[in-house]
Parts: sequence; C-alpha cells; structure tokens
Amino acid sequence: MSAAAANMHVMAATQEALYPALDLELSWSERELPERERTKHVHRLHPYLGKFVPQLVEALLERHVPRGGRVLDPFAGSGTTLVQALESGYDAAGVDIAGFNALLVRVKTRPYNLDALRRDLRWAHAQAEAFAPRGRYPREASDYVRSWYAPAAAEELAHFRSLVEQVGSSDVLRVVLARAARSARRTTHFDLDFPKRPQTEPYWCHKHRRSCRPAESARRFLLRYTLDTLDRIEAFAAVRAPGRVARVLHGDARSIDLEGPYDGVVTSPPYPGLIDYHEQHRYAYELLGLDERRERELGRPARGTGRAAIEEYVEGVAAVLANARRSLALGGRVCIVVNDRRDLYPEVLRRAGLRLVDRHERHVNRRTGRRAGEYFESILVAVAN
Repeated sequence: MSAAAANMHVMAATQEALYPALDLELSWSERELPERERTKHVHRLHPYLGKFVPQLVEALLERHVPRGGRVLDPFAGSGTTLVQALESGYDAAGVDIAGFNALLVRVKTRPYNLDALRRDLRWAHAQAEAFAPRGRYPREASDYVRSWYAPAAAEELAHFRSLVEQVGSSDVLRVVLARAARSARRTTHFDLDFPKRPQTEPYWCHKHRRSCRPAESARRFLLRYTLDTLDRIEAFAAVRAPGRVARVLHGDARSIDLEGPYDGVVTSPPYPGLIDYHEQHRYAYELLGLDERRERELGRPARGTGRAAIEEYVEGVAAVLANARRSLALGGRVCIVVNDRRDLYPEVLRRAGLRLVDRHERHVNRRTGRRAGEYFESILVAVAN
C-alpha cells in the first residue's frame, strides 16, 4: 500500500479503532479541552500558527522532568513551554531565531510591576482613543503599509508606534501593535493567517456568512487589545509559581550557548516546508523594524521539500538537538512533539546522539476553523547515548 493510501486508510478509521493506539491522557476532545482553556491567559497575547497546547506541556513536564527543575525549549516559538513551566513550578529557557518570536516570549514570561504596567497601558489606551486620523498615509509609510492598510489604519498604527518609547512597558506595546496590525490588514476575515493579496472591495465572508468589508481603521483593535493584554498578563501573574524565572535567547539554537544544565527538554520543531513563520508575522517586521533572520529558519517553505531541502532540515534539527543534549543534566529527557509523516526522526535522533526510550501517540484537536479531518502527533522521548 502506498503512503498516500495508508494515510487515507487511517483517516477513514473510526475513533473506536484508533483510540487503542493512543495515549488518552494526552488526547483531549473539544468538550474536555475547550478553546478558552487551550488559549488561557498569555497564551493568546498574539495568534501563532503551529503551537502546541499548554496542557500537553504540563503533562510532559509532570511525566518526564523532575519537579522544580529547569526545562529548555530550543524551538521556543510562541513560548508555550516557557509559560507553562512557570505556571507548573519550573525554571525555563527558550531559544528562537525569529525576532518577533523572541519579543513575544519575553513579553509573555517577564515578571511585571503590575501597577506600572497598568499606568502605561491605560495611558496608551487613552492616547489611541483620542487620536483623530486625517485619512492620509504617513509620509514614511512603506509600500507594504500602503498596500495592506487603509490610510486611516496606517495613521493609527503609526501613532501607536510613536507611543512605544514613551513608556517603560515598551515591548508590551509592541506586541499590542503587532496584534492590531494583523487584524487591521486589508484582507478577508477568513484568511488572516496567510492572505495572498490585499482585499480592497466588499466580499462574501465565509466566516460570517454575509457580505463584509475590509478594515478601514485600526482604532478598535488597538483599544481592545491594549486592555485585553493587560487582563491576560494580570491573569498569568496570579497563577505563575513564585520565584520561577524564564530566559529568552534570541539566536541560532544550533550554536548558541544554552547556559545549562537542564533537567529536561520539551519542544516542537517546525515541520519541513509547512509554515513560513516570518511571512506569518510580516506586518510585525514591517512596523517594528525587528531583527530579520529568515534565511536561518529551519523548514522554510521557500526551500521546498526536495531531497536537498529535507537533508538540510534533518541536519539542522539534529544540530539543535545535539546542542541541547550537551546542556542536559545526567539522565535528562528530551521530549519532541512531532507529526513525522516522512519518518525523518530516527535519523535526526541518531545524528543528535540521542536514543529513543519512549513514544506516545495522541489525537490532536484542530486549532483553526477552516481545517478538518483527523490529525495525530507523536511525542518522542529520548535520552543521550
């Protein structure tokens, strides 16, 4: 049977036939784990494709990392491992090569003076509420901004950007600005993740089942997200374990000094050729002038999925995991969440100097509304050879 036919056979199988092979403690239904719980507190400070749910991290920490230890995520992404580690009573560190990811994780995990944060965000909210756009693009607006934003929206975003350096909570305002910029683009409501071209005319909206218009203003998003961000950071401050800290390293996890030792690793590497994480957050790079290192990102779709690209991916992920292995305490475990449909990870583990000691299979809730069908992940648990 071909690989495609085998996949179709699995997709067609009933839940009853599939469940015996699954770890049910790591597989949640929508009823058991609703969306509001998967995106609790700071996990929804900004949309991010491909993240795993914090409840999975919580279970893996409990199973495979000594209580109160230090955990590493060398593919930090949106920071799910670090945030959940802080909530569960672990110290944590994460590495990411993408400037936006490093910014987002810092904002999620930093301990705040909540009184100062409230003053800053409420002041920014008042400034954004009082600002009156003239309906003209700012003189410094780039071609990207002129294409993807209406004039008033571009003015409002530029004005909010001017507030960033006037407060101590500047990184928090940068994330608010990025989140509002994502929502205020000239695109359809059902294609916010990867819009292909600006939408300038009314359209039939598959999400709302009616005619909609592209955004003309960023104001309502800036106001809503400023207060929502404050609420979420306050909610996380109430549940994070006292005295626990997270470090965020912006760099290439293949070679950066990870400053170990760590008692365990919990990570989910990018998949080859699936998501362009830079393009997903291009608006943030355009508006915030973040450090761009997209050519070093592993698995970028622009590289394709040919033999050379797959070899580059295997070598890159293996190098990251080898660097993590060298930072592990004796006996520390490496938990890798992956859908390895190409069967790449036996070779990845071999090159990284790791040995598989356990494997869990789980059913995954689809986390965006337009995707359908069954989806499964493996959790590979490995130790140093």
